[in-house]
Amino acid sequence: MSSSELANIIGLVGVALVVVTYFLLQIGRVRVDQLRYSLLNAVASVLVLVSLAAHWNLSSAVIEGFWLLISVYGCLQWVRTRRRRETSAS
Repeated sequence: MSSSELANIIGLVGVALVVVTYFLLQIGRVRVDQLRYSLLNAVASVLVLVSLAAHWNLSSAVIEGFWLLISVYGCLQWVRTRRRRETSAS
C-alpha cells in the first residue's frame, strides 16, 4: 500500500467519524455538552488533516483546522464545567 493510499484511508476514516458523530447527535445518542462529542470531532478532524498532508487542499485544511480548534474548545469547556460542579459539590 502506498503512502497516498494510506492517507486516503485515514481521511476516509475521519470523514466517516464526522458523519457517525453527527448521526449520533441527531438520534440523541450524544449531546453537544458531552466530552465524547467534542473528542470524536477532534479525532475526526485530525484524521482528515493527516490525509491533507498527502493531498493538500487549502480550503479543506482551513475548515478542518477550525473544526479542531472548536472541538478543543468544547473539551476545555467540559473540563471547566466538571471542575465547577466538583467544587460546588464539596
